Amino acid sequence: MHSLQCVLQVQRSLMWGPMASVSWLSLRMCMAHSSLSSTTCPNPERQEVGARKDFSSRLATGPTLQHFLRSASAPQEKLSSEVEDPPPYLTMDELLGRQRKGCMAERLKEEILNREKMVDVLAGPDAYRDLPRLLAVAESGQQAANVLLSLDETYADVMPVQTSPSATSAFVSIMRGCDNMCTYCIVPFTRGRERSRPVASILEEVRKLSDQGLKEVTLLGQNVNSFRDNSEVQFNNAVSTNLSRGFTTNYKTKQGGLRFAHLLDQVSRVDPEMRIRFTSPHPKDFPDEVLQLIHERDNICKQIHLPAQSGSSRVLEAMRRGYSREAYVELVHRIRESIPGVSLSSDFIAGFCGETEEDHIQTVSLLREVQYNMGFLFAYSMRQKTRAYHRLKDDVPEEVKLRRLEELITVFREEATKANQTSVGCTQLVLVEGLSKRSATDLCGRNDGNLKVIFPDAEMEDVNNPGLRVRAQPGDYVLVQITSASSQTLKGHVLCRTTLKDSSAYC
Repeated sequence: MHSLQCVLQVQRSLMWGPMASVSWLSLRMCMAHSSLSSTTCPNPERQEVGARKDFSSRLATGPTLQHFLRSASAPQEKLSSEVEDPPPYLTMDELLGRQRKGCMAERLKEEILNREKMVDVLAGPDAYRDLPRLLAVAESGQQAANVLLSLDETYADVMPVQTSPSATSAFVSIMRGCDNMCTYCIVPFTRGRERSRPVASILEEVRKLSDQGLKEVTLLGQNVNSFRDNSEVQFNNAVSTNLSRGFTTNYKTKQGGLRFAHLLDQVSRVDPEMRIRFTSPHPKDFPDEVLQLIHERDNICKQIHLPAQSGSSRVLEAMRRGYSREAYVELVHRIRESIPGVSLSSDFIAGFCGETEEDHIQTVSLLREVQYNMGFLFAYSMRQKTRAYHRLKDDVPEEVKLRRLEELITVFREEATKANQTSVGCTQLVLVEGLSKRSATDLCGRNDGNLKVIFPDAEMEDVNNPGLRVRAQPGDYVLVQITSASSQTLKGHVLCRTTLKDSSAYC
């Protein structure tokens, strides 16, 4: 997300709430696009010697974050009056009008501070514990910055506050960073090396979300299925690394620790009525035990994001993805055999360094062959510090990139429409999110495959209370018979309200 838009989104949500007084400062913060452990807002640098910092100890020497907050029980009028002489900040319209491009604090620290005079605080993704000190420095009229990356920071002990009482889902960060070092990707330089939260802290957070009534949790990480918890000594040599067949790594394979299959198993047991998703995975980390678990558990969504990036083995090698087209397609077949009815999504890059027209045609053919339900497609944009920046040439003209991207989008939409139309006539379990944005008489929710489902807001039966007529509310599970489908949306009519457990008899 555009970093300025991220700040504005947070500011809007806080403007009239108990954190109104701190939102003035929030507006002036330019932060990289990342979040603490979980959020209901969807929810995608190089290491320097000696950069590891114990931010917790630094908190003892400065004010706490509570210094900048007001009591949640204070009247709103009092809150607004307590903001004495708000500085002459730019309005949101003025800020948005500047049309700045997104920035990454770790990569562009000096440029941001020198060029953007409106910036008071610059915080990297591993500097959130240092925010009280940074805000205190900003209050004194100085610019404050901390973009150092940590080798072990996961915010495992920080439980985010859910600010939306009507939320039905949340994101739970389980790991940070990435070790894959794909040639096009800046993530290892802006998020650091992979490190995972302890399983116990993740389970504690999921339990709290369940107690709050949330019905869906998405496990989040830059390379989520490479999760490895080495916090418990007795498990350090417990499990070896099992890669997807035909896949390799660009780094020395790690051993030991509690792996993603163990975490997924434990999380799915917390609440049988809570859906579990995860993103964003790497295709190399889908061993058979993960696929089998997804198949067996009713509350683990039968939806897998499988980033391909290209359909050309030659381009995949240049990207250092660790697999060929053939290995990727074989994995797709194995997933569909293991998880009948699975929904697949993917990422694709158009116009990567050295991509020929033949390479592009192979990507088009992969889109047609796999027939994804959802896709995220982009034109290649060179990033400084990446391997591609230092070793490859960005030699595909911009107009060619855009033309190829448009062709990929067209083919994706055609194939996604075909894939989604197979759902017409079927009954699907839908988690209700609220009113449709396009119609006040329709409700909107998502099915197991994460596709948006639109249906009329009508009375229905409750299968657990025969004879009772109800209207669906956010957080309810309902059965919807699908009547039409497009590349992005399903439509249908609602049958009844049910539970996740009872829905298996109908779907």
